[in-house]
Amino acid sequence: MAEAASQHLSLPSRLLELCALLGAPRDSLRGLEQVAQKKGVKHLSALDPEVLSIFVPPFISKGDSQMAGANCGTLGKTRRRSFRKKRERPRPEQWKGLSGPSRVPEPEDVTVPGGVDLLALPQLCFPGGVCVATEPKEDRIHFLVLTDVCGTRTYGVVAQYYRPLHDEYCFYNGTTHWEPSWPAVGAAGCFVPYAVCVVSRFPYYNSLKDCLSCLLANLKLCKDFEVDSPIKDFAAKLSLIPSPPPGPLHLVFHMKPLQIVFPARADPESPILDLDLHLPLLCFRPEKVLQVLTCFLTEQRIVFFSSDWALLTLVAECFMAYLYPLQWQHPFVPILSDQMLDFVMAPTSFLMGCHLDHFEEVSKEADGLVLINIDHGSITYSKSTNDNVDIPDVPLLAAQTFIQRVQSLQLHHELHAAHLLSSTDLNEAQAHRRAWQQKLNCQIQQTTLQLLVSIFRDVKNHLNYEHRVFNSEEFLKTRAAGDHQFYKQVLDTYMFHSFLKARLNRRMDAFAQMDLDTQSEEDRINGTLVSPRRPTVEKIASRKSSHLQVTHRRMVVSMPNLQDIAMPELAPRNSSLRLTDTAGCAGSSAVLNVTPKSPYTFKIPEIHFPLASECVQRYYADFVTLLSKAMDFLAPDNSLLLARYFYLRGLVHLMQGQLLSALLDFQNLYKTDIRIFPADLVKRTVESMSAPERAQAERAPELMRLISEILDKPHEASKLDDHVKNFELPKEYMQLDDFMKRVQESGIVKDASTIQRLFEALTVGQQKQIDPETFKDFYNCWKETEAEAQEVSLPWLVMEHLDKNECVYKLSSSVRTNLGVGKIAMTQKRLFLLTEGRPGYVEISTFRNIEEVRSTSTAFLLRRIPALKIKVASKKEVFEANLKTECDLWHLMVKEMWAGKKLADDHKDPQYIQQALTHVLLMDAVVGTLQSPGAIYAASKLSYFDKMRKEGHLDPAEKVEDAHPKLWCALSDGKVTVFDASSWTIHQHSFKVGTAKVNCMVMADQNQVWVGSEDSVIYIINVHSMSCNKQLTDHCSSVTDLIVQDGQRVARCSEVYSCSMDGTVLAWNVSTLQVTSRFQLSSGGLTSIRLHGGCLWCCTGNSIMVMTTNGFLCQELKIEEHFKDISTSFLAFQLLPEQEQLWAACAGCSEVYIWSLKDLAQPPQRVPLKDCSEIICMIRVKKQVWVGSRGLWQGTPRGKIYVIDAERKTVEKELVAHTDTVRTLCSAEDRYVLSGSGREEGKIAIWKGE
Repeated sequence: MAEAASQHLSLPSRLLELCALLGAPRDSLRGLEQVAQKKGVKHLSALDPEVLSIFVPPFISKGDSQMAGANCGTLGKTRRRSFRKKRERPRPEQWKGLSGPSRVPEPEDVTVPGGVDLLALPQLCFPGGVCVATEPKEDRIHFLVLTDVCGTRTYGVVAQYYRPLHDEYCFYNGTTHWEPSWPAVGAAGCFVPYAVCVVSRFPYYNSLKDCLSCLLANLKLCKDFEVDSPIKDFAAKLSLIPSPPPGPLHLVFHMKPLQIVFPARADPESPILDLDLHLPLLCFRPEKVLQVLTCFLTEQRIVFFSSDWALLTLVAECFMAYLYPLQWQHPFVPILSDQMLDFVMAPTSFLMGCHLDHFEEVSKEADGLVLINIDHGSITYSKSTNDNVDIPDVPLLAAQTFIQRVQSLQLHHELHAAHLLSSTDLNEAQAHRRAWQQKLNCQIQQTTLQLLVSIFRDVKNHLNYEHRVFNSEEFLKTRAAGDHQFYKQVLDTYMFHSFLKARLNRRMDAFAQMDLDTQSEEDRINGTLVSPRRPTVEKIASRKSSHLQVTHRRMVVSMPNLQDIAMPELAPRNSSLRLTDTAGCAGSSAVLNVTPKSPYTFKIPEIHFPLASECVQRYYADFVTLLSKAMDFLAPDNSLLLARYFYLRGLVHLMQGQLLSALLDFQNLYKTDIRIFPADLVKRTVESMSAPERAQAERAPELMRLISEILDKPHEASKLDDHVKNFELPKEYMQLDDFMKRVQESGIVKDASTIQRLFEALTVGQQKQIDPETFKDFYNCWKETEAEAQEVSLPWLVMEHLDKNECVYKLSSSVRTNLGVGKIAMTQKRLFLLTEGRPGYVEISTFRNIEEVRSTSTAFLLRRIPALKIKVASKKEVFEANLKTECDLWHLMVKEMWAGKKLADDHKDPQYIQQALTHVLLMDAVVGTLQSPGAIYAASKLSYFDKMRKEGHLDPAEKVEDAHPKLWCALSDGKVTVFDASSWTIHQHSFKVGTAKVNCMVMADQNQVWVGSEDSVIYIINVHSMSCNKQLTDHCSSVTDLIVQDGQRVARCSEVYSCSMDGTVLAWNVSTLQVTSRFQLSSGGLTSIRLHGGCLWCCTGNSIMVMTTNGFLCQELKIEEHFKDISTSFLAFQLLPEQEQLWAACAGCSEVYIWSLKDLAQPPQRVPLKDCSEIICMIRVKKQVWVGSRGLWQGTPRGKIYVIDAERKTVEKELVAHTDTVRTLCSAEDRYVLSGSGREEGKIAIWKGE
């Protein structure tokens, strides 16, 4: 394999796509010299530039390339559009002052990467034309963004420099004739500009700027003026440098005299940030920054202007970084040359940049443009449509907070470094500046991200994830009236549409993470509930207090124009450049205290010249050696950094032609960080392998599975559903199925059975279909009630009597009661009277204390008035309210809530209360919709809980005192959901670990949960990030069990044992994720393992085998020796060391069998389980054994749990909580037992252990 080193010539993720030298053509310079020789000529006309030389990797000689094998370059070169350009030398002529022989090199074919238009490149490198100067000018840098027809962007960094006119002939095509002294100039004193352009697939603006700075310093020192050679060497170096993989590792390369740092993107989804994000904050006031961001968010036709070409690209890129993860999706041309000005006439949204000299011209000629002057920090509109451009304002509170945070930033490095000594080391000074810039960039990113979260956080409350529907109308109703114009324009953009797709796909990007980190506990819990949203007492209280603050602010803050915002609590922006104290900003500056972690760096080895195959291979060998040394010195638990080393070493091995070594390195990414696994590159590598190479790879067990997955069972790219539907009311009659879909899309109810009962209620006494008008009336009635609830404002005196998480769901009209006159209010917990006159609170009853609810009537003068009577357990007097026409509805609602509370208490399941609330509000909406004599009867169809009663069970009682314990639950198809065990609410929505059934889970250490899957993979979940970035693929069949062995000594790492159905048992070092030992059982069928007495007890179905950890058989319990009359197998077993017993369950048996560990040959004791038809699982809890099963309860098949006393060997309790089979049991510190049922029910019951 090492002999094939020259086969793979092109680095797959190299920095450089091409490097070009550009300038004026020879003929035009000859004419220019003749003009310049005339006396009195001071101003020379601009020249048209062209490409003089172009350098495209791979940079090896033809002789070396001929040595390459048949599959040369198949890995590094992707298919791309290209065309060929001839590099032709001009006809040799002797100019004045030039001497020496001329050489005419052969034209060389060059393949230009797709996306780089060589016709447009000269204009972009010289956007103002080739302007010959009469005196030397300083070197300049500017930046390009090139977009191909597919929308793929490449990035260019251009360095312009000037040379005397008479040296022109020596600047390209590799010819030299004469060496003038550097300051000498021609008779006319002409200096000609040239440009070196580096094009990369990655936006390394600062890094490539540093590289070009080093190159220009080298060109000026070049004595023979052979510029092709140093530029080619420069390009060759960059082409051999890989782009660092996403993560904390930055690459460092020495290019005299600077150390160049190539930063990595934070994660695979994030963009590369290699620019100074504070540049716009130096150019614009915070209010103007918000205006510019609004122009982006509303997708205007935007043109930036500056007299500095470099600022056009950098400032535009900064604004796009501010909006991440929202992305600009329209044309982006940050630099328009003089010949491209007509681009601004395009009718669609775009983002472009022009020189400030063209400001007036563009303003007069183009319509509907937003003109942003970077130099003056101003925003104007093209004159012809000045009255028609309407840029809305950012929502007020979000804008105020953003301005405060920006004003608290330290934007000037000089102030930061004022107390430091001057550095005598250039690289040290640069490193210090980079660290400061990194911290500032992090603070700015946090500030802008919080702005986006505050603007769009509530979008998720109006999304229907199952049907991919966004209810924009309801979202707008929740916004302040002054913000409607902003949201109406933003919601109609491509940018927001893509943002919605990401939310519906539950993408955990920076926005989602910030939203999760900053939301309140109440919002997090409410997000998991299916009941209708109502403001809690806590939110009403905070709203009252914040309303006072907002009222005070509005006395001093002027809107609608952001540019007029004045923040009196902060000093004016320019009064001081030091940090402003924002301690009084209600925590608004807390995010600014985030200090980014210092990145790791890896120094790339030196590249030696002349550039030949041997030199390149020596460079690759040095690269591998340095990476291997770094890995050897790395702590074994630093898998994040180890993965980056594996990735880089895999790339270099590919370049060396060592395919097996490369695949092994990439295979290790499964164990360290699968997020950066280069699936496409690995597939191309495998496909390019010759038959002998493939056979050799398949002989390695680690690679056989990898190759099988890549080729034999290719991953089906599960395309995410990208459609987003805006909710619309139906326009046709609906049968039940269509009605169910519409209601679910509306977000009112999800449960199918509840919607079916709603359908019955709305179609009582008529044909079983619903007309559009009825649906519209029902929908409007529901939403009006929801909106009214948002406006509920309770007096402080009333809120003191309520829990902070209580919500008022229903208010009656003002009625007369035996407790006084007022409105009856219903929360999820109680009924109370909101008295009139001086508002007060009188409790009627909690739902738990209600004993009876009756609808009756009371005499008043000559009439009988409908009344509601409620008998309360703790009170002698019966509550009576003259509810008149509302009486029947309140009677239904109170009874339903009473029944729901009883069911919640009986089943220890608070979701019954949430479901009862939904039924109650649906009743209210049905009555409001129908408004007919039969409306109450129709609403009674939804009185579901009032018609059912169930048995009560053990009380889970107290909560675990430890802070926020977690319950991990495996669902179908590889889904895992995490619950907060302190509140039993969802902590993390389900995420995927493969697509197969999950068989087992174990917490390997404080940071990892290991999940064994039917697909033979062990998935490792990070408990902090709740992400699965590592996989162990050493098993070849279904992983059936995982157990943990803690080290007895500090130096010994904890171990995890895993087993699979084919009889394989592996021992894993948790820190290194390496297999420390393995053995194979001959019988197979291995379903579970236990560790006891230093031995592994393995259940194989036909026997329970006691094995040493090295795989030697100690003893065996064979099922055939004890069950000769029946055919059965072991299903589950437990070891009770204190009693020296082995408890086991067998297929088809309704008994638990107990063997003595002292003598497994003795017949077992038997514990019969009454009415048990199937045993599924067993666990030990203190001195008890809990058995999960399926059996009969009062003649009905139910999920049952038998609690057996381990000492007396008798059944103490039979617990019934599930309608489906009990599939799993879990003990929480022997204090609680959790039982999970099958998919027909899908519930978890929580029991208190005794």
